[in-house]
Amino acid sequence: MTRSKPKLTALWHSLDEATFGSERTLNLRESLPSAAEARARAEAWLRSRQVTKVEEVLVITGRGNQSAGGVGIIRKEILGMLPGLKRRGVVESWREHTPGSIVVKLAPTTALFTAPKRRRGGEQEKFTSSGSALAGLERDTLTLLRQLALMNLDALGVTNDEPFVRKEMERTYSILVAAIPASERSDRTLRQAVENAIDDAAGGERVL
Repeated sequence: MTRSKPKLTALWHSLDEATFGSERTLNLRESLPSAAEARARAEAWLRSRQVTKVEEVLVITGRGNQSAGGVGIIRKEILGMLPGLKRRGVVESWREHTPGSIVVKLAPTTALFTAPKRRRGGEQEKFTSSGSALAGLERDTLTLLRQLALMNLDALGVTNDEPFVRKEMERTYSILVAAIPASERSDRTLRQAVENAIDDAAGGERVL
């Protein structure tokens, strides 16, 4: 029975690879990061996967057999992080997949609009106060931001006067750009995030 364990483990890994693939799998066990490094890496990765509209992902934490008392420090750190990401509109739910991995269901992009505001060293103020930042965006991105802003205002019953539309575009921009990991912020990723929000809203999700 003991000899069959490696074979079963290999089979599980093969099934996970077929189900999730490399783009939907974060393997924290291979690089052996510290708890803080694992938390930062996992949060940035989950945020980036949400932008690409991936619904479920696999986070491999390892069992922690080599940890003191056999308690998985990385696993504990990731499980402790997920409730906060749920409050911020990044994560919808999660479940144990194996003793060393967790399946995380990401929230729709529209959930970011109803999440409580975060303050991180003035970063939120930097984005919300810069109407000029919109001027540097590509025309296609501005068109999408405007479309999403109009959908937001329509849902709220607000008159679509140009000053209101511009203000809503700036608000939408600030929320989405703050949600994208700093290393991945670009016009392309922002445009993808806006497109996802429009798709979610059109599918019945109310954007507030």
